[in-house]
Amino acid sequence: MRGHDWINTCLPDELILEILRRVDSKASHDACSLVCRRWLRLERLSRTTLRIGASCIPDLFVKLLARRFVNVKSVHIDERLSVSLPVNVGKRRGRDESLLTSLKLHYAGEKSGYDEEDCESFCLTDAGLTAVGDGFSKLENLSLIWCSNVTSLGIISLAQKCSFLKSLDLQGCYVGDQGLAVVGKCCKQLEDVNLRFCESLTDAGLVDLATRVGKSLKSLGVAACARITDKSLEAVGSHCKSLETLSLDSEFIRNQGILAIAQGCPLLKVLKLQCINVTDEALMGVGISCLSLEMLALHSFQQFTDNGLRSVGKGCKKLKNLTLSDCYFLSDKGLEAIATGCAELTHLEVNGCHNIGTTGLESVGRSCPHLTELSLLYCQRIGNVALHEVGRGCKYLQALHLVDCSSIGDDAICSIAKGCRNLKKLHIRRCYEVGNKGIIAVGEHCHSLTDLSLRFCDRVRDEALIAIGRGCPLEHLNVSGCNQIGDAGIIAVARGCPQLACLDVSVLQNLGDMALAELGEGCPLLKDIVFSHCRQITDIGLSHLVKNCQMLESCHMVYCPGITAAGVATVVSSCPNIKKVLVEKWKVSARTKRRAGSVLAYHCVEL
Repeated sequence: MRGHDWINTCLPDELILEILRRVDSKASHDACSLVCRRWLRLERLSRTTLRIGASCIPDLFVKLLARRFVNVKSVHIDERLSVSLPVNVGKRRGRDESLLTSLKLHYAGEKSGYDEEDCESFCLTDAGLTAVGDGFSKLENLSLIWCSNVTSLGIISLAQKCSFLKSLDLQGCYVGDQGLAVVGKCCKQLEDVNLRFCESLTDAGLVDLATRVGKSLKSLGVAACARITDKSLEAVGSHCKSLETLSLDSEFIRNQGILAIAQGCPLLKVLKLQCINVTDEALMGVGISCLSLEMLALHSFQQFTDNGLRSVGKGCKKLKNLTLSDCYFLSDKGLEAIATGCAELTHLEVNGCHNIGTTGLESVGRSCPHLTELSLLYCQRIGNVALHEVGRGCKYLQALHLVDCSSIGDDAICSIAKGCRNLKKLHIRRCYEVGNKGIIAVGEHCHSLTDLSLRFCDRVRDEALIAIGRGCPLEHLNVSGCNQIGDAGIIAVARGCPQLACLDVSVLQNLGDMALAELGEGCPLLKDIVFSHCRQITDIGLSHLVKNCQMLESCHMVYCPGITAAGVATVVSSCPNIKKVLVEKWKVSARTKRRAGSVLAYHCVEL
């Protein structure tokens, strides 16, 4: 029968609920909830994750959400994010009405201004955390980011009610030893704990936690906790035999603590260290004992030498991911030891290690055939020959990042393009020896490339982008600061890359309206565009762009003298999905501001 609701008639609640659980995006969930009252009720039951901001009376907000979404298992609250409330909350009656009205009144108060003593009411407090525990009894994952008004009292209340908790992120929370002790006592299934920037914690709290949940704990993060010392790590090493991930950023940790972890946690797979007082002795211990290590990140070490890396290369045969950042005493010999000893390496980042040069990276190219991602940042001593070896030996390379590598030029990029045909991402910034020749080779050989960034590579011209447009199915393109590129290059991309979603052409002085018109015709999936500091673009080109790019969500156009208030109004009125428009404040008319004030962001404020 025409118009008959067969779905609601024939399908039971259980089946519709299962279908809703398989819906991925929040937007799709929201759309399903608007179908009918039944779907609204079932959609609420299908929600398992909530992400909210800890502002605009979050304590009340949490209570409201807890009543509506009873099956939530993951809650993420971030003090840095704001709560977005609907403009019209409707006339629905029920027990939530007074709470919602109160929330609106507080929100209106926030918009109109408030005194400093009332600031606490706009942050999550212990009362809000108690509401989380009361409302989400099935909670397994809780993330509290920079919720500075939360104390041990709130954590204690939560832990006593959420015994199924598996993951707890307290980054930036003022939680002390007492709260952490109760978490350890009540949450016996806890696997993942992040204590970054929990400045009030001491060894007593972490030792207690490690003692109580040692059998289940798999991941631990500690940073900027001045009163956490080697004593805590010794407890972790003694009790947490299942630990797989450890992230440490502390100047108070020394060799003794790292050695305790290495010797006591045989299953350790991920180790991230930024500890300036740790030396080769600790790294040698890692190489000897951590035979399951797959990821190692070393940041800002002033006392590590090649001896430590040799030990890692000799013992950690399963290592796949290595990051070396600002380790000034490491040289080619250390990287050679890693390359020859860790043949399974897939990801390598070398950042600011000024004594690592061409020879070390040549070894990687010869010995690590499974390399899929390579990042070289501020590596002045690495030259073309190194990337020639990478191109010849690393056939599975999919991503290459180059930043401020002054000795790398077109010959290196040509070698990568010809040898690494599976390349999907190429990011190059301020490598002034890279020009047309290398990028043309990429367009001719890398037909899987979807993400290309050539920021401030001023030798790259239109011919390079023409080759890219012919050979690469780009989805992301950034050519900001490439001042030799004009309309011809962008037009070629517009005609050859219909899947393009993100584009940054800022500071292109030769780019005009014709390029924007072609983008409007050829790239209907465009979501984000940046053309700030493009002096030849006018309202005419902008109107052609937005006419067909109905999926546009973000548009940055500051310092474009040809864009007027009319152009800004055109973007706002023509793009139904627009979320952010960055423009000078004086270019926004009063009517546009009333119509779309929430999506406008101002780069220049009147002084």
